[in-house]
Amino acid sequence: MTKQMNQDNIVVVTGGSAGIGAGICQRLLDEGHRVVSLARRAPELQHGNLSFVKVDLANRQETQGIAAELAAKEQILSVVHNAGVIRPALIEDASLDDLDYLTELHLGSMVTLVKAALPAMKDAKFGRIVGVSSRGALGLQTRTNYAATKAGMFGMLRTWALELGSHGITANCVAPGPVESEMFHDIVPDGSERKEKLAEAIPVKRVGVPQDVAHAVSFFLSEDAGFITGQALYVCGGTSIGSVVI
Repeated sequence: MTKQMNQDNIVVVTGGSAGIGAGICQRLLDEGHRVVSLARRAPELQHGNLSFVKVDLANRQETQGIAAELAAKEQILSVVHNAGVIRPALIEDASLDDLDYLTELHLGSMVTLVKAALPAMKDAKFGRIVGVSSRGALGLQTRTNYAATKAGMFGMLRTWALELGSHGITANCVAPGPVESEMFHDIVPDGSERKEKLAEAIPVKRVGVPQDVAHAVSFFLSEDAGFITGQALYVCGGTSIGSVVI
């Protein structure tokens, strides 16, 4: 069994109320971790080791306040930044307001949470930072703002890998492809012919499930992954090596 980090330490998971985030929380709870989910709505999942804090992660001041409160009362040695939205649009209709929103949600809030957790990580000489990006960061129709901000996550995490490695802190990225979630079904309705065609176009011939992504996140969080940092792992059924139209 893969050795896991100290169970007394909190794992902060953003967007843990549904979809991939809920799958990540469930996996970590099954492994015995204490989890704090930061999201706009309460999770359906109930567990003695799961706490929920309501926050709009696109609101900088609100996120900074919550991050400071958590860091003051808990030893946060692991941050999983999963929260995200798509806001699709062709370039003719791409909104700079949406770009500002997604930049704060996908990148700004991750900076805020990591900075709040860093003192505890450095003191413990151990830390795990995992960003949930997207296969879409490689380019996908209607994803100008989404792809830009999710691609930015790669650069940030690689930079942190260089800056923080000497402190025992790793920074890695998981990039999912098409995965069953509310956000996915907003674009590709469940049970639709479109979904069937998409699955057929994926090399492994199926759409992913949250557990696929949770497995990769759990791996990066483990103590045994301490020699792996600055990496991006595509959990995408092979779509990162070919084209896919969603």
